[in-house]
Amino acid sequence: MQSMIPDTEQLQELTSMAAGMAMNYLPQLLLAIVTLVVGLWLINRFVTALDKKLTAKDPTLGRFVTGLASILLKIILLISVASMVGIATTSFIAVLGAAGLAVGLALQGSLANFAGGVLILIFKPFKVGDVIEAQGFLGTVKEIQILYTVVDTFDNRQVVMPNASLSNASLTNYSAYPNRRVDMTIGISYTDDIQKAREVIQKTLATDERILRDPEPMIVVGDLGDSSVDLKVRIWANGDDLWFCYWHMLEQIKVAFDQNGITIPYPQRDVHHFQAAG
Repeated sequence: MQSMIPDTEQLQELTSMAAGMAMNYLPQLLLAIVTLVVGLWLINRFVTALDKKLTAKDPTLGRFVTGLASILLKIILLISVASMVGIATTSFIAVLGAAGLAVGLALQGSLANFAGGVLILIFKPFKVGDVIEAQGFLGTVKEIQILYTVVDTFDNRQVVMPNASLSNASLTNYSAYPNRRVDMTIGISYTDDIQKAREVIQKTLATDERILRDPEPMIVVGDLGDSSVDLKVRIWANGDDLWFCYWHMLEQIKVAFDQNGITIPYPQRDVHHFQAAG
């Protein structure tokens, strides 16, 4: 049986061949590794600087652009490193394109989220820092990323919403205008003087400087209820002050009514009892 162990001459030939390949490819491999490490470091430095600069001007656009730039620069770096180690760039790009097509078909939802993020940046239905209500959640927009938008709710929860859903569904932006209106319903007894109640409310509203004078507050009879005359009070205030004004005024109007003898009645019902003739 012929021995499978190579003789000395074959070993020398294999060793020489391995040394030659090492001399040919090792410098390229080392250079590629150094290029990869340095390239990733430079990309991270560039993306960090870009994020700080863009975020200072427009937080909404900044996070989106820096995330996209990071991905594109890393793809370009990988193609460059591949060409340095002898991989044909055209073949590599073709393989990358085929892989990208396959991944794209598998991740159609993610591509829709990306397109939704682009639409949000173009049409700006909201921006970072706005208070929005969407997908059943109310909170402040913290980040608009490539695929998702991060919203912090007022009870300190973080909600991640797909951009596709936000760009294709209705949402409410409470920060779109600087001033907002809130309505209050104040019930008084049928025996109370409506004009007196209106004057008491007007004087109470005048004590809060956060309530705007233009448009001026409106106080009208909104409904004749079963047990009360319902006054509709409409006030305008800065968006940041609106609910504080609302809660404060409810308390102050109740105190003012007590001081002026105006009653906020409980729900009541008149019951008539008829005795049948025996």
